[in-house]
Amino acid sequence: MRDFKETCQLVAFCDLNQTRMDYANRLLEERYDHSQINTYLHTEFEQMIEKEKPDTVVVTSVDRTHHTYIIKALELGCDVVTEKPMTVDAEKCQAIIDAVHRTGKEVRVAFNYRYAPHNTKLRELIMNDVIGQVNSVNFEWALDTQHGADYFRRWHRDKRNSGGLLVHKSTHHFDLVNFWLGTTPETVYAAGGLRFYGRENAESRGITQFYQRAHGSKFAKEDPFAIDLEGNQHLKAMYLDAEIEDGYQRDQSVFGDGINIEDTLGVMVTYKNKAILNYSLNAYLPWEGYMVSFNGTKGRIEVRIREQSYINSGGSKDEEGKVQEKSIMVMPMFGQPYEVDVVEGTGGHGGGDPVLLQDIFGTPVKDEFNRAATHVDGAMSILTGIAGNISLSTGQPVKVDELIKLD
Repeated sequence: MRDFKETCQLVAFCDLNQTRMDYANRLLEERYDHSQINTYLHTEFEQMIEKEKPDTVVVTSVDRTHHTYIIKALELGCDVVTEKPMTVDAEKCQAIIDAVHRTGKEVRVAFNYRYAPHNTKLRELIMNDVIGQVNSVNFEWALDTQHGADYFRRWHRDKRNSGGLLVHKSTHHFDLVNFWLGTTPETVYAAGGLRFYGRENAESRGITQFYQRAHGSKFAKEDPFAIDLEGNQHLKAMYLDAEIEDGYQRDQSVFGDGINIEDTLGVMVTYKNKAILNYSLNAYLPWEGYMVSFNGTKGRIEVRIREQSYINSGGSKDEEGKVQEKSIMVMPMFGQPYEVDVVEGTGGHGGGDPVLLQDIFGTPVKDEFNRAATHVDGAMSILTGIAGNISLSTGQPVKVDELIKLD
């Protein structure tokens, strides 16, 4: 509607909530001076495709339903752009792969972290053999008490919907390792659990006052983890005003019942090129960002990225993943350490979001880093998390190649 109106046209919305689509249409008029577009309920997806005849369908539904709309769109002759994760389990992943082969259409996965300048720079340094062959990676991702807590307020708290954080969130991180090292996972072992959020954990820390959701609760007013839908015009219009249709509550208590995803996770991965990864994810920390170190045959790279905290849909998209602090240090085996300077761009995720959007909706340019992610890239990232989920339940390492067949 603004940056890509010369190359793309948005023709329709499809959702299970008409109130939410009506609000989106009001935004088109008010923010972009664009006339409203047609809307279709989720039960009218096929009719929408038949009438609108789109080239591409953008899928951003609840994770467990991604495969439904990806496969339907492919079978109806459309290409697909899907948000991460591509889907939540091996069976649905295989169904998408089979549909791509059957239809000959294309699925793109929108991995915006690949496009962040500092992440692209790491790919460049490793490609250029700056530290030789990378044999091991230590990767710690920190989600804070604003962004991290948000997964426990929303539909993500039910693993059936999201695959848990190992799939929903860590797919970004596992994709980055695949991208940085130019390899794919072979064996995965995981450990972890729900250690901070949830009612039982809160009770063990002495908390005695509980509520089901923040809206209308006097107890929520004293809870720093609560979110105020009334206090944010966008959240109110998107969620609170739309509850009358589907009953979805965006502001559930992070210390309530019914949370079955993990907030504390550790994963060890062995890759096809024999590199190993030690990975951890914690969703209740005082800061947001990540630290990663690469150990190679010619030296080491140490990285620290601190990101601005945010709540999904709670503010400007430019604030999402905004870099607050950045350090990339190269330590040659027999040389002086030096810092690598990276110029961040404007827009979300250090300027990566506009580059990704240009790649998808604009006129793509030749990319030496091959950042555009296919359905295979989407599969290889989620399969690390899916294998991790299996390992969590069995206590055993999992072979990724045994989960699906790509050919």
